[in-house]
Formats: sequence, C-alpha cells, structure tokens
Amino acid sequence: MYRVVLLTVAKSDVKDAASWYEGKQDKLGKKFLADLRQIIGLIKRNPFGYAVRYDDVRAAVLDGFPFMIHYQMDEPNKLIIVAAVLHTSRNPDIWRGHRNTGEV
Repeated sequence: MYRVVLLTVAKSDVKDAASWYEGKQDKLGKKFLADLRQIIGLIKRNPFGYAVRYDDVRAAVLDGFPFMIHYQMDEPNKLIIVAAVLHTSRNPDIWRGHRNTGEV
C-alpha cells in the first residue's frame, strides 16, 4: 500500500474548507474531513484508479462535497503526494502553484 503525504499548502486547503463548513453547520466540517479520509483511503489502495487530469496529476472527487484531491505519485517510494484539495469551481491550475512551492 502507498503512503500519503499532504503538502503544507494542501493541509491549509483542508483546514480552510473544514473551518468554512463548520461555520455553516455544526459538525459539517467533521463530515468533510471524514469524506476526505475515505477518499484518501481509496487512493491509497488504488492510486491508479483515478484519471490523470493534467501532466502527472491525478484527481479524485469527494463524494459529498464539491472538492477534488489533486495528487501525484512517487512510484519508486510508494508515495502519494497530495498537492491540493480544491473546490471544483476553482481554477485547477492553482495546484501548479502548490507544486512549485518546492515541497514535492
């Protein structure tokens, strides 16, 4: 099985989204985090199961929220590197800025 690493900017994406949802409805932020963990678990078991969206970045859609997990794979090290967790209405090119932070 692969190991998942979230870049600092992806962690910030998650924190911001969870906080926003929690502000809208009690425990909705926790549900967002649970859905995120569920999809990350699926990615860990089958990282090739999601389509390549651009370059070498794959994207998985959360089930109950309009967010996509943008990730790259480091096959030799069995790593999944989450570069961004973005709302589907945002420009997906934002992940490029995340990747260019030098964290990958």
